[in-house]
Amino acid sequence: MKEHFHHEFYLNGRNYAYEDLSEVAYSLVKEGEPYEKLIGDFLLDWLSDSSFIDQKTSGSTGEPKWIQIPKISMVNSSKATSKRFHLEPGSRVLNCLGMETIAGKMMLVRAMVSGWKIDCVQPTANPLENFKQPLDLTAMVPLQLQNSLKKLRKVSKIIVGGAPMPSELLAALPKSGTEIYESYGMTETASHVALRKLKSVPEDQDREEVLEPFEAIEGVHFETDERSCLIIHASHLSDKPFVTNDLVKLEGETRFRWLGRLDHVINSGGVKLVPEKLEDRMSGMIKDRFFLSSLPDQELGEKMVLIVETDKDPNGYLQALRDSKQFSKYEIPREAYQIPHFEETSFGKINRRDIVKEIMKNR
Repeated sequence: MKEHFHHEFYLNGRNYAYEDLSEVAYSLVKEGEPYEKLIGDFLLDWLSDSSFIDQKTSGSTGEPKWIQIPKISMVNSSKATSKRFHLEPGSRVLNCLGMETIAGKMMLVRAMVSGWKIDCVQPTANPLENFKQPLDLTAMVPLQLQNSLKKLRKVSKIIVGGAPMPSELLAALPKSGTEIYESYGMTETASHVALRKLKSVPEDQDREEVLEPFEAIEGVHFETDERSCLIIHASHLSDKPFVTNDLVKLEGETRFRWLGRLDHVINSGGVKLVPEKLEDRMSGMIKDRFFLSSLPDQELGEKMVLIVETDKDPNGYLQALRDSKQFSKYEIPREAYQIPHFEETSFGKINRRDIVKEIMKNR
């Protein structure tokens, strides 16, 4: 990957030549903090003769699995991001994501390929708390963005992804200043293939009526299959299309609106319900963490249920949904379940599948 390395690359305040990286990596592995050891491990993988890296998927809808991502795809993705955000060599960026994720790895690759000055800090829920330098770009998950809202004035652009944007967070976004972009991508595509600029959306409004759709980065276009699921064409990443389980509404070949996961769709008595869209509408009324799922039902085939992370009786939420008059009878969950603490995947996402399995086992 030497031919793709930029001589203006800085890591934590120091300029390094490509030939220096092995020593830096070994030092991090031997003497660094746990998060720094992961940086060192990745650098050694990047410097190796292998043409790909091994990466574990997030496991948000199934068992996490190991896949191989070509290094040249990561390079090409990095160049596309730099071009999309008009970031020149010398741009200052922050990586506050874990290096076990493709998102964390890609921040470092972008810096090496584009000649950015990158600071890599320990991933925390509040990454800007002690960081004072002005930044051209950083990437966060929604929780980090939520905790950083009062400290955004020195950040020019933020990419947010890894989990859905809560309605409460959307409503709290600043009306000017920092540009915040929601990303769409997956491990297989080496980070995002589409972005949309976010702005403050009142909790009582449908975000899709306020926000623009996701728009492809350069070199990417879309189609849907017979399931209405997104197919991604990105020749700079792969000579084969990426077929997803994401239900979308296309608006031309380069724009779409995300509807939800096909894996999560509930067919209750012949009525198909998309949990993610309902969750967004319900989020202003349910203040605890929650999600919608289904359980087998003799009459309906599947019945939609509400699962809430709480130590209190969740049935009050069902009554609040009924009283709101904002949902049809099909959109009101049939039952509510209380879980004191949601199990999460290793990437911090709610492990919906295993939580539902446990509920079914204890019924």
